[in-house]
Amino acid sequence: MERLIWLFQFLLYFMQYHQVSCSSSISSFSTCTHHLCPPDQRFALLQFKHMFTINSSASDSSFCGDLASPKMLSWNESCTDCCSWEGVTCDGLTGHVIGLDLSCSQLYGSIHPNSSLFQLSHLQRLNLAFNHFNYSHIPSAFGHFASLTHLNLSRSSFSGSIPSEIHHLSKLVSLDLSYGHQPRLEPHNFRMMLKNLTQLQKLALSYVNISSVVPMSLTNMSSLTYLDLISTGLYGKLPDSIFHFPNLQVLFLGDNHDLTGNLPKVNWSSSSSLQQLYLGFSSFSGELPDSIGNLKSLNFLHLANSKFSGSIPDSFGNLTQITAIYLGGNSFNGQIPFTLSNLNQLIHLDLRGCKFSGSIPESLGNLTQINYISFWGNSFNGQIPFALSNLNQLISLDLSRNNLHGKIPNFIGKLMKLEFLGLGDNNFNGPFPCGVANLTKLVALVLSSSELMGPIPSNISGLHNLQTLFLHNNSLNGTLPSSLLNLPSLTDLYLGSNRLTGQIPEFQHKSKLMHIDLNHNELRGPIPQSISNLVNLTQLDLSSNNLSGVVQLQAFSNLKDLHYLDLGFNLIQGPLPVPPPFVSYFHFSQNKLTGQIPSSICNVSSLYILGLSHNHLSGAIPQCLGNFSNVLSILDLRFNAFQGNIPMIFEKGNQLQSLNLNGNQFEGPVPQSLANCRQLQVLDLGNNKINDTFPYWLGTLPNLQVLILRSNKFHGPIDTSKPKLYFPKLRIVDLSHNKFTGHLPGRYFNFFKNMRNKTMPSEKYLTVQSYYNVQSYYKDSVTVTMTMKGFDMYFTRILTIFTAIDLSSNKFSGDIPNVIGRLNSLIVLNLSHNSLTGLIPSSLGDLTELESLDLSSNQLIGKIPSHLLSLTFLEVFNVSWNHLNGLIPQGKQFDTFGNDSYVGNSGLYGFPLSKERKDNQSQVQPGVLLQQEDDSNFVSGLTWEAVVMGYGCGLALGLVIGFLMFLTGKPKLFVRIVERKKHKMLKMLRQGGRRN
Repeated sequence: MERLIWLFQFLLYFMQYHQVSCSSSISSFSTCTHHLCPPDQRFALLQFKHMFTINSSASDSSFCGDLASPKMLSWNESCTDCCSWEGVTCDGLTGHVIGLDLSCSQLYGSIHPNSSLFQLSHLQRLNLAFNHFNYSHIPSAFGHFASLTHLNLSRSSFSGSIPSEIHHLSKLVSLDLSYGHQPRLEPHNFRMMLKNLTQLQKLALSYVNISSVVPMSLTNMSSLTYLDLISTGLYGKLPDSIFHFPNLQVLFLGDNHDLTGNLPKVNWSSSSSLQQLYLGFSSFSGELPDSIGNLKSLNFLHLANSKFSGSIPDSFGNLTQITAIYLGGNSFNGQIPFTLSNLNQLIHLDLRGCKFSGSIPESLGNLTQINYISFWGNSFNGQIPFALSNLNQLISLDLSRNNLHGKIPNFIGKLMKLEFLGLGDNNFNGPFPCGVANLTKLVALVLSSSELMGPIPSNISGLHNLQTLFLHNNSLNGTLPSSLLNLPSLTDLYLGSNRLTGQIPEFQHKSKLMHIDLNHNELRGPIPQSISNLVNLTQLDLSSNNLSGVVQLQAFSNLKDLHYLDLGFNLIQGPLPVPPPFVSYFHFSQNKLTGQIPSSICNVSSLYILGLSHNHLSGAIPQCLGNFSNVLSILDLRFNAFQGNIPMIFEKGNQLQSLNLNGNQFEGPVPQSLANCRQLQVLDLGNNKINDTFPYWLGTLPNLQVLILRSNKFHGPIDTSKPKLYFPKLRIVDLSHNKFTGHLPGRYFNFFKNMRNKTMPSEKYLTVQSYYNVQSYYKDSVTVTMTMKGFDMYFTRILTIFTAIDLSSNKFSGDIPNVIGRLNSLIVLNLSHNSLTGLIPSSLGDLTELESLDLSSNQLIGKIPSHLLSLTFLEVFNVSWNHLNGLIPQGKQFDTFGNDSYVGNSGLYGFPLSKERKDNQSQVQPGVLLQQEDDSNFVSGLTWEAVVMGYGCGLALGLVIGFLMFLTGKPKLFVRIVERKKHKMLKMLRQGGRRN
């Protein structure tokens, strides 16, 4: 997106300073009184005319503008002198047609190889640019125009290979074949063209594929004054000699991402005629040489999004003819030189996304002609200099994402021509700048992510042209002005994460609002019925407020374009409203909804995310929820009172990635049609009444990473005899608090590949691919909320660092299999409250990432293996209530465990148990057993609702530690784990941010 914005700005600049050649050539004779046009050429032109239809969309209005006109309509058969026709130029003596300019003529059709056009053998100039020739190939007959000096076929929808016959046009001075439809120029033809077209001065091949051409071959073009090879696939190192071509005025080599090179450090003479240089979006690197200041004729410089570094040399101040500078997206650093104030012709200055620092120099106030400044995404500090108040021609000022501070100065209000003002993501404080109300031409205002406080002034209602307003992530308070909601041009309103209070005002019929974000405020009361007036609305986010009342079913019925609706974390009551027909994101979690899910919800076939968790919804869920939408990716119904069976039909080809039904009263078996959910990553059926045997067939799901079946009525052995059903990507499995019997599933342990890798997964984040993106001014952005240690924490991306096995509180028996020691990335292992026998396998000491090991309340015998001393990350260790004996291992992590880890083993002795008594069981106080049972349940029962399985637009399905240790008296089991993981996540997020 940023690249497209840059390209669009470049094209606008280019059009402003280079008029498109669409004007018609004027005939030497302008009336029909002279009959110079030879009849055969007149006939040829009329035949050519009849090959096309006139279509206004065939000539791009963004380039042709008012010059677009159907010139051929003036070709009147009754007028025998074709030299008077628009676009036709004739020789004054012979009458032969020597020029044909049909650019921007709205022509639609194909030019055939036998077209009558090629009968005009005397043509010297031919311009067919800005038409639509229906993706036909360029006929080889173009090579027959032996007298041709100027040929322009740009932006005319030709396709295919450029014919080799073009190199026969030995008199060509100007050749423009740019911006076709995937045209190609083969290396041999390119070499022949350079060899034969010795008089060529202008060559424009933008978007022509010449990827096989070696950059060194360009050194044979030293006679050129104009070379445009934008986005041609050119790669390799560009020879320095090209920058020294004596007559070169325009050099455009940008958008060739693998083209490398450096700007010449020496011999860049002041005699250079270079006027325009575009190397943006390439791999050019190095520093800007001092010699760049010798280019006294330079008026356009575009180096953006390349690999340049270093500081801007003071010699930049010598470029006194320059009008546009694009340096953004590089690694330039240091301060802006004072000499930049010498560039009094400068109109456009773009330094966004670099590493510039220091204060914004006062000297910029001398650039009185400038109308565009972007310093977005640097490290500028200090305050906005008062000298900027001199820049009364400014149309766009973007200082966002820096370290600027202080109050936003009121002199901003003097910049009366401003259409865009971006000051967001700084450290500004104080009230909303009242001077903004004077900027009546303002189209976009970005003041987000600062420390602005106080109310939003009512005089903002005078901004009748304002379309985009970003004020989110501040401390603005007071009520929401109704005049703001009803600005006549406003389409995007972002006020989330402030302290706004009161009710949402009514909306007017004429509102153009498309995106409304008021999340994380203190708004209360009902959602106004007048929201149905917002017929253009596509996104509505009112989540995390105190909104109450009942949402009327008709409130959203008129909002046919609404795609994103988030009313989560409010106090809304009553039945669930049916979303509009094209909603893709529907979030109503954490409210007080009652009743059933209406079956009409299945008419919303575009639904991608459905979040209804933490409500009071009840009854059976509609059977259609398993297959009603071919795009549904996240279905979150946890913590309601749903009952009955889980819908039995999940059709093949469905896109479901997360299914969370935790905390309901579902009964019956797990539907086997879930095996059709080939994209499923998270399946959480915990805390229900499901009565079934182990659904081994889920092992065929190629992407399943989280399986939660805890606290149900599952029973019987876990069958591991089925071939090729091994859960290839499983990283979290919780089968606790059921009635599984038999031996532990050792064969499965042997195939849990995602638990056998100590390195980070290649994807780093478990994500659900975005179907609907929340719009943000800078980038698409979403937030995952997770609860850790009782606090809300916010992450935009969650690392997949957590692996766990919890088989506690079942009826497993037999030995602990040695193979479990292969799961060397495992963090949590809980086998407590079973009937396991035998020795503790020493192979558990190979689980070097393990942080929690609970084997309590079994029938294990023998000694605690000393190999467990290798578990240097172990924070939680519990072997209480077994039949263990011998000396407790000493040193390392074992010195941190208390008596609770060993109670109920009469044969154990050593630290931390009493040295005087080896039988510590007699020391157990009344009620300890009950306390131990409670603690063990707390440990074994992972609070999986806190293992963030977030849902949202583009939202990361976070797999994180969710053990909430905030109840007084509970063991400190996971406090240290949570802290360690939090710091580890934050560190890796920072590293990922630097890489990205």
